[in-house]
Amino acid sequence: MTKLTSNRWWQLTAGIICMVMIANLQYGWTLFVAPMSKAQGWAVSDIQLAFSIFIALETWLTPLEGWIVDKLGPKRGPKLVVAAGGILVALGWILNSQANSLTALYIGAALTGAGGGAVYATCVGSAVKWFPDRRGLAVGLTAAGFGAGAALTVIPIRAVIAASGYQAAFFWFGLGQGAFVFMLAWLLRQPMPGDVRASAMVSSVIQVARSVSPGKMLVSPIFWLLYIMFVLVSASGLMATAQIALIAKDYNVSDSVLFLGATTLTVTLVVDNVMNGLARPFFGWISDRIGREFTMAIAFGLGGVAYWLLGVAGSSPLTFMLCAAFIFLTWGEIFSLFPSTCTDTFGSKYATVNAAFLYTAKGTSAFMVPLANVIKNATGSWYDVLIATAIMNFIVVALALFVLKPLRARQIAKSGEPMTAAAE
Repeated sequence: MTKLTSNRWWQLTAGIICMVMIANLQYGWTLFVAPMSKAQGWAVSDIQLAFSIFIALETWLTPLEGWIVDKLGPKRGPKLVVAAGGILVALGWILNSQANSLTALYIGAALTGAGGGAVYATCVGSAVKWFPDRRGLAVGLTAAGFGAGAALTVIPIRAVIAASGYQAAFFWFGLGQGAFVFMLAWLLRQPMPGDVRASAMVSSVIQVARSVSPGKMLVSPIFWLLYIMFVLVSASGLMATAQIALIAKDYNVSDSVLFLGATTLTVTLVVDNVMNGLARPFFGWISDRIGREFTMAIAFGLGGVAYWLLGVAGSSPLTFMLCAAFIFLTWGEIFSLFPSTCTDTFGSKYATVNAAFLYTAKGTSAFMVPLANVIKNATGSWYDVLIATAIMNFIVVALALFVLKPLRARQIAKSGEPMTAAAE
């Protein structure tokens, strides 16, 4: 077992499975919104506040959770933090199943947010440490578990909701997912000195030779530029992922049969989760070869086009599914590109904490999600919402090419240090 757990590919696989088990916390949420609103009489905007709370705590607590992982050490830290995350994930959805008030729903969201963040921060932090030579790909595969994992359960969750109500779906899926994460946690660890072979320390992507502590990173202009970029792209994607079922309903395509008796919404959710997952390793792999900034420009530029297309051409079942899939394919890569860029720029010694601080941008962006409902209610359609998200993506393209890239180049020149994937 010791030989197995010291294998970096095994650790990557275990991390991916853990991420699959928490994917429904975010990407399955849209399935519960309408049933909850109908059963409890709650306004959709009030229910979506629970989603914002989940996203906020799933991200904002990760620096603390990452610090605990590093403080406890590479052997104990991942085990204990992920095990605790599994317990919180189960408790949160079980509470959701019993919630008869919005307050209880919000508490459940807080528990699942804390638990999901513990799992996410640990698994991503492990990936960037185990794979300095394939950082974009490894983080992409890990994040893909979170992005695509819900595709496995979209149909079962909808079936349980239809047959037994949303409460039963919350209870049984929460219990099962949390238990699985808890059991896998005891097989996780991060690399000890010498665990990563010298040949794996060589990368074609420019990386710093020395690590920067979280305190120094937080006063770096590059970090805050990355943070702003992350917020803009994350907000555009969250406005789509949280609202996709509502958009389909307003476009009158939600219940149209699209493929083998499956409705447009069901097919769209499955395809979207797959595309969201594929985007992460695909663009991560590309970034390992052509660089992070150029990959950002390509991915986010295509993302802007995708949002516009959904607004102008998504009115039929097939085009709705295709445009939504295009959005997810060009959004999910933020969860591989930004952690990789952060670790390339600030080093791997404090990578779990540093990447977690950057990941809090997702929590900040979550509070822009209700803005989509405000714009939609004011204009009467989703078109202006989708145009706004397209513009946000194009802004980030410009920042990546004309601000981030020269800033990082100047940092390298100023430091005078060789930029390699050398050991810390």
